[in-house]
Amino acid sequence: MPRTALVAGPTGLIGRSLLQDLLRHPAYAEVRALSRRALPVQHERLRVVQTDYYNLAGLGEVLHVDDVYCCLGTTMRAAGSRAAFEDVDYRMVVELARAARGAGARQFLVVSAVGASPRALAFYSRVKGRMEAAVSAIGYEAVHILRPSLLLGARDESRPGEALAQKLAPVLTPLLAGALARYRPVSAADVAGAMIELALREQRGVHVHHLPLGGAV
Repeated sequence: MPRTALVAGPTGLIGRSLLQDLLRHPAYAEVRALSRRALPVQHERLRVVQTDYYNLAGLGEVLHVDDVYCCLGTTMRAAGSRAAFEDVDYRMVVELARAARGAGARQFLVVSAVGASPRALAFYSRVKGRMEAAVSAIGYEAVHILRPSLLLGARDESRPGEALAQKLAPVLTPLLAGALARYRPVSAADVAGAMIELALREQRGVHVHHLPLGGAV
């Protein structure tokens, strides 16, 4: 049966690639995108809904989809404070998951980060870990949590540290083998492709994945 997808965060590095892939994929009859600003994309199967991510339950039938793809996320530098970072990476994600489940969504796929844990020393990783735990407890038929390492791709915003790491990636990647493979840099396009692949597997339960796929724990 034709599926309906919802993409949250369609303007980010992963979200942009994911949106294009979904619009090309034959499994999806409609793709809905939640965005805080207008999108420079038009397609007969695309429905854009602008939102500030408050009162998400008020979106009603917009959230009644088969698969929710959540690519929401920021950085401490861009957010400007711990509270602002947590508002995006925890509150927005968890409230979206709750509202969409309440509207009838079946699957939730979310981008987290390698090292995420509620007990992590780093604030960033703790927030990601708390988000994962909250989303997992909502009651979806399936939850897929993806934990990529350094993302490769062209961003709209300047991230000097990430840009340097991207330049070093070809040297570092061969050294990250075995248990360290999960720390290898991964392209945003590969993460987007993995999300769609996981959604179409129709696996029930909560699953955590490292990239490349095959590193589920």
